[in-house]
Amino acid sequence: MADAPSGGTSPEPGLVVGVGAAKGVSAEELLALILGSLAGLPVGSVVELATVDAKSGEPGVVGAARRLGVPLVTYSAGELAAVAVPSPSGAALAAVGTPSVAEASALRHGGQLLVPKQKSAMATCAVVRRPAVPPSRSAPLQEKP
Repeated sequence: MADAPSGGTSPEPGLVVGVGAAKGVSAEELLALILGSLAGLPVGSVVELATVDAKSGEPGVVGAARRLGVPLVTYSAGELAAVAVPSPSGAALAAVGTPSVAEASALRHGGQLLVPKQKSAMATCAVVRRPAVPPSRSAPLQEKP
């Protein structure tokens, strides 16, 4: 179910919600956390749910992405560990091998952190606005006659 970002295309601009979750988290709990964190931001602007690859098969995470109608994009713990975040966690480091899941997965392709890590009983999330990527300038310019 997890979609990996393609190396040849630029990520879609919009809101990216990064999530971390304990085993057994429900889609309902995760959705409540996400919707609460989006307060005032349009849910329709969410373009992906992102997390660590170890959570790619977690039913609550998969279910939340499905109910939001967005792809679930996953990253390795090593990729996430390389992303600078404002709220690293020793618990995440011990559990999945990276000091951040929610913020790091949301920030993986850059952007503005709109909502830093928020917590529920069994999950975390963060929201990033990913910028639009300008069109490629690699096409040759055509001369005017």
